[in-house]
Amino acid sequence: MARDVALLILRAAGLGLALAHGWGKVVMLASGGGDGFVRAVSAMGFPMPGVFAWAAALAEFGGGLAVALGLATRPAAAAAAFTMAVAAFGRHHAHDRLLALVGLGQATPEQIKAWGNPELALVYLAILLALALLGGGRFSLDAGLGRKRR
Repeated sequence: MARDVALLILRAAGLGLALAHGWGKVVMLASGGGDGFVRAVSAMGFPMPGVFAWAAALAEFGGGLAVALGLATRPAAAAAAFTMAVAAFGRHHAHDRLLALVGLGQATPEQIKAWGNPELALVYLAILLALALLGGGRFSLDAGLGRKRR
């Protein structure tokens, strides 16, 4: 019972991801805006940055909602986790920041400022990886629809 309540609490983070991050990107891209986001995706080296910008926005919004509801929890969490890994390590350079912090790498204050803060993406990444491994639990739509639980 405690495990299932804990999974429900973790799944609530999906709602934050969907509404605070994904929804704005979906609206921005759908309205013809989002040039800055598409440029940021391009700067990370992705081909067809418009397509990948949409993929990221939908993974955050749709994946976040699905995680919150516990619907196709594992694949939704995996897709959203991949997006958070790209954000944490591709956009915010979490690994470079860590190496600089422990003295094994270098980063100027200007670089660190330009990279932004990876902490939120890392927190979402940890939560989503746990849900991808464990599933949605008893209080999920997956369980209600009779999908297999482990």
